[in-house]
Amino acid sequence: MPEPTAYSPDKAFPVSWDQFHRDARALAWRLNGAGPFDAIVAITRGGMVAAAVVARELGIRVIDTVCVSSYDHQSQGVPRVLKGVSADIVKAKRILIVDDLVDTGATARLVREMCPGAHFATVYAKPKGKPLVDSFITEVSQDTWIFLPWDTALAFAPPIQEGGA
Repeated sequence: MPEPTAYSPDKAFPVSWDQFHRDARALAWRLNGAGPFDAIVAITRGGMVAAAVVARELGIRVIDTVCVSSYDHQSQGVPRVLKGVSADIVKAKRILIVDDLVDTGATARLVREMCPGAHFATVYAKPKGKPLVDSFITEVSQDTWIFLPWDTALAFAPPIQEGGA
């Protein structure tokens, strides 16, 4: 089993709601040429937001979730499947898997086993996980922690020169 990975707050990549929405729409634009897709499998929790945007943009109505737990608020551990993909979805011909990001690829490997042949798309990708996805929008270095909008609140940020991120 892989060791949990901790990330330093020194390499933070904060993403606003507006930016995430723009990036998720850009992902949908990229996926438009890869479809059509019969169904989306959103990886909870982060993939649900991206999947909703992609589903809207591509006109996909059939959406399922696969529930995987691997993160707490500051580190990544060993992924556990809490809920698998429904049998009806697995039978679909063209499945699109959507997640917010691929980090080490541990979650991606688990979900790919459940849906072999599916197109896997993420909004953000880190180098270790990038080979496991078919489509993504932005690459971020492996040691960077991505602060997604549902995990943050508006607060004062000191200038970089004064130690801010």
